[in-house]
Amino acid sequence: MPEKSVREMSARERRGHSLAARVWRSLIMSSVILAVAAILVGLASHGYALLNQHLAVAYNYAAVTAELLENEIDVVALSENVTEIYRSLPDEEHAAQDTLRYREHFFGASNESTSDYYRALSILRRLMNDADIEYIYLGMFDPETDSLVYMVDPDQSDSSEMGKWEPVDPEEVHAFLDWSGEGYPSYIGWTRQYGWLGTCGAPVANEDGETVAFLFADVSIRSIATQLLAYAAQFSIVMLVLIIVAANLITRHFQDTLVAPINQIAEAAESYTEDRERGSDAVDHFAKLDIHTGDEVENLALIMSDMEHGLAEYEANLERVNAERGRIGAELNLASTLQSRMIPNVFPPFPDRTEFDIYAAMKPAREVGGDFYDFFFIDDDHLALVIADVSGKGVPSALFMMMTKILINDHAMLGGTPAQILTDVNRAVCANNPVDMFVTVWLGILEVSTGRLTAANAGHEHPIVQDGHGRFETLRDRHGFVLGGDVDTVYHDYELTLEPGGSIFVHTDGITEAKDGSGELFGSKRLLASLNGHQDGASDEIIGGVLADVEQFVGDSPQFDDITMLCLHYRGPERSKSEGEHMAVMTIDATVENIEAVTEFVNEHLEKLCCPPKAQMQIDIAIDELFSNISLYAYAPDTGPATVCVDVEENPLSVILTFIDNGKPFDPLSTDDPDVTLPAEKREIGGLGVFLVKKTMDSIDYEYKDGQNILRIKKAI
Repeated sequence: MPEKSVREMSARERRGHSLAARVWRSLIMSSVILAVAAILVGLASHGYALLNQHLAVAYNYAAVTAELLENEIDVVALSENVTEIYRSLPDEEHAAQDTLRYREHFFGASNESTSDYYRALSILRRLMNDADIEYIYLGMFDPETDSLVYMVDPDQSDSSEMGKWEPVDPEEVHAFLDWSGEGYPSYIGWTRQYGWLGTCGAPVANEDGETVAFLFADVSIRSIATQLLAYAAQFSIVMLVLIIVAANLITRHFQDTLVAPINQIAEAAESYTEDRERGSDAVDHFAKLDIHTGDEVENLALIMSDMEHGLAEYEANLERVNAERGRIGAELNLASTLQSRMIPNVFPPFPDRTEFDIYAAMKPAREVGGDFYDFFFIDDDHLALVIADVSGKGVPSALFMMMTKILINDHAMLGGTPAQILTDVNRAVCANNPVDMFVTVWLGILEVSTGRLTAANAGHEHPIVQDGHGRFETLRDRHGFVLGGDVDTVYHDYELTLEPGGSIFVHTDGITEAKDGSGELFGSKRLLASLNGHQDGASDEIIGGVLADVEQFVGDSPQFDDITMLCLHYRGPERSKSEGEHMAVMTIDATVENIEAVTEFVNEHLEKLCCPPKAQMQIDIAIDELFSNISLYAYAPDTGPATVCVDVEENPLSVILTFIDNGKPFDPLSTDDPDVTLPAEKREIGGLGVFLVKKTMDSIDYEYKDGQNILRIKKAI
């Protein structure tokens, strides 16, 4: 791949990387490969034919020569005589074939074949010089030693003596001696002296048909190779010319039928882009192309033309859609703003009311939601709490939500119990519900002075209540039918009492039905665990903790439903104050670890009164003793809340501390005072702390009222 992009290349570089250049190179490469393969196949077949042709000529020449010799001399007698002498000699004589003694065995006076030998030698020399044959000679194989015994050899480079021998390849011996009679016997081999030779032999047989010799004719393979090289050179030149001509013709055809149309399409696309950047509305860039190739390229040009018109229509529609979307978005933002302002969103909502702490939150799944919450005072002592979930999502649900909220608020202000209010609202909703929507509602009215809560449920989620011991538990309240479902539905009230330190948490199903990536629901158990994990926090901390746990559980999964929560923490009734009286109240878990916090709370007010150090120390000791008794015994083995009240009296200036808990009834003043006159080892365990409080405080009294232990101590300062 090129390092530069096509836009970064020069004109010369573009030509080098163009489709036409690549096609030309590909054609050349593929053609060369095919040509080489064709040459190799042609050389092999032509070489094989030449070799067979030369061997056939050599065999015919050998056969004719053998017949000529048989007419001139007694070839059989000569051959049998040489063979007989050769075989009669021992191996030592064979090994000394270059000696005079070895020669005398074949050319002695007793050898009658000597004259035939010289005559045959003369004939073979004359024929070898006149014919296109490398060598021609008469010989016979010795299969026992794999040797070739020469009978007549006209080779000028040799001594031309009969009886000489040389070792040969055993395959050559078998090729001739085991000849079946079909075709002609031949062998192709290599020798150090003569190189590659093709040998054919015409057999010379005696009267019994036995082969006594072969008239051999050798053909040089070198001459065949020379002819093959000449053939290869001629064939290669022809192929090269054909390749170049064909590559140029095909490339030109490819250029005209593919590359040029593609370049036209590319130029039209570039022109289209430039016109779009200039803001031109022209839509005929591809329609003007004159491409009539009748193939995919022409089809591509037509598709690009259709696409250009389609894009123009799409852009026009997109502008209209974006304008409409902008208008809808603005309206949705306005609707979201109106909805958020219709529900309480300023906290704390009632800063002058210390009896309770309330917080709520809503997280819509869309710009606007169908959930809502509300809280408002019906009168100075009755606080209405509402949470609801409208069927469906989006703008229709939001409109239905607003209508329902207004109806509940209006009917609640007219008076009546939650059940009566929901019954009246249900009739109004059913009378004006053409789209058959419905809403689930939980409505409670808290009597702030007593903590008594009256509620009714119209098909909504169960509320979750925190008792005085700090644990959140689900309240399985009685459900009525949803608002808007049946005009004749009658709802029912139920009551519960929130103890000081207790809370109530209500929510919509968007929390319990929140799903993680695997589709698992957050569920009620996780909600309870989350609430109890944040039970010591204020209302806003509890809701913030639950929302964080839900978001961590859901992860990146989309929110499918609105999430709405409301939490009220009840601190207890505000005590009335007489003229000149100062009061402060603290409710905290009754644990030994919180003694220091209670002491700091009381000391803060003692310092404002300029309390003497001795009196402050005595009060601190009394706090440590009394609060530790509540922590260890009031709720054992559990833990619950304790309330400490600081009151001030004048004439004389005195501090009154009141300790209130909801634990087991126990009067610490009912036990006898310990006998401090006895030695420490004889005294009974316990009671000394309360005795010390009695001695240091001006007064101490206890009462059990409305399920509460109330212990007061008074100290003049």
